[in-house]
Amino acid sequence: MESLVKASRENDVARIVLNRPELNNALNPQLIDALRAALDGTAGDATIATVVLSGEGKSLCAGADINRMREAATFTRDDNIQDALPLSKMLAALDRLPQTTIGRVHGPIYGGGVGVVAACDIAIASADATFCLSEVRLGIVPGMISPYVVRAIGERAARRYFQTAEVFDAHEARRIGLIHEVVEPDALDERITKLLKQLRSAAPGARAVAKKLAGDIAGRSIDDALMLETSQLIADVRARPEAREGLTAFLEKRKPSWS
Repeated sequence: MESLVKASRENDVARIVLNRPELNNALNPQLIDALRAALDGTAGDATIATVVLSGEGKSLCAGADINRMREAATFTRDDNIQDALPLSKMLAALDRLPQTTIGRVHGPIYGGGVGVVAACDIAIASADATFCLSEVRLGIVPGMISPYVVRAIGERAARRYFQTAEVFDAHEARRIGLIHEVVEPDALDERITKLLKQLRSAAPGARAVAKKLAGDIAGRSIDDALMLETSQLIADVRARPEAREGLTAFLEKRKPSWS
């Protein structure tokens, strides 16, 4: 049986591919566990700087597996909690991955698939991608994905799309903040290749710190404590070998070692 998640590597780039194309990479427990394992295996590898997440077939991820949802209708409350936790933990693992994550977004993206997109650092979508937070149509809510989706699109847009279950296109997804760029379908891989080249100009260690910084300070008041924390952070980062190499390379008018 072919693996539900395919992982490969090109230099400092890991590629993780959801591989359940016959069901548009719908999330069932096995796929969730396989993706979590791939993410966990990547997180501790300091030689990987970027992760590209994509899906085989017609969609990155079309949401939850309907067959599994049918089974869950008979679960007890405790059963449902235990059933939901793996998705929550997988999304957290994706969100907290120290490497830069790029979502290669195409096809219909529903429910949990929207959560996967929102948990990526950068999301590049094909113009044919469509999105839907469809849970209320089934009498449920977008629970586990909500922290990531609301962070991406804001409360105002979430209040609309959580309740209406409207299908919206890639341009609307960009407008509300779910994705960063929309490109034509045949230009999607080329755009990601260019983005990978751009990322290589940035120090991988600094990128990891910058990613964590963005999450840590989001929503905080700009007070004395925050000013001290950020001053301490830059002092610590400036002392790193990576920073010394970056400054030396700039002064010597050469590319740094990571570029």
